[in-house]
Amino acid sequence: MSRRPGGYPQDKNNKRIADETQCRKHHCPLPPQKPPPHPTSTPAIPAYLQDTYWWAYLHPNAVRLFEREWLVNLILWGNFSRLRNWALDVLGSRIDHPVLQIACVYGNFTQRIAARLGEHGKLDVVDVAPIQLANLRRKLPADPRIRLHHQDSSALHFPDASFDSTLLFFLLHEQPAGVRRATLSEAMRVTRPGGKIVIVDYHQPKAGNPLRYIMQAVLRMLEPFALDLWQQEIAAYLPSGVPVSSLVKTTCFGNLYQKIVITV
Repeated sequence: MSRRPGGYPQDKNNKRIADETQCRKHHCPLPPQKPPPHPTSTPAIPAYLQDTYWWAYLHPNAVRLFEREWLVNLILWGNFSRLRNWALDVLGSRIDHPVLQIACVYGNFTQRIAARLGEHGKLDVVDVAPIQLANLRRKLPADPRIRLHHQDSSALHFPDASFDSTLLFFLLHEQPAGVRRATLSEAMRVTRPGGKIVIVDYHQPKAGNPLRYIMQAVLRMLEPFALDLWQQEIAAYLPSGVPVSSLVKTTCFGNLYQKIVITV
């Protein structure tokens, strides 16, 4: 997909978006932003999360069990570090811009982002589960550049064009199709024109991948929404009528995993 001529969507917000882009480039104060489109009340735990993933993310014993990097690495067939770096390398070795991480991640994913923050870098992390935010808070040093927020990924509270980079690391496969569409729509909304959305998640493996049928059975039993990503491209869940500058997809490990980099 491509943008309309001129580089930005042709709407009444053109001047504001252009001004914000220039201000970020020169580190000058940003102009006032319009309020976010969603109410800022505390979100409830979604029913799909309570019903399907209570055992992985909501029960205190689950957090104690899965917050082991060796276990995360085992679940990803020894690829955790590779996939983590695959995502973070898009941001560069030094981050001097605002970054949004949508959903907490077991292991040292967020700590590695924090280690790359430069003087002007900022990291905001959102999650709908308070227990996940509390767990992440324990893993991070006190740092004014890092903020954690209790928000639903499908109804973020941030103003438009708030971030230069937005990360979704193994989130979309856990969401029903409607929530997945809303999450991607929100990611597009809060990422500035010219910014990047980085997605790492499951993908349909090659026919010759020896893990294909094992993973199909595991996902069908434990992660019922994940097989959507075997049957549909992630691009199919992007909001219609919202142009992007580019979308680049790469796969690894016999196509079991994919990375999508969207330039807004």
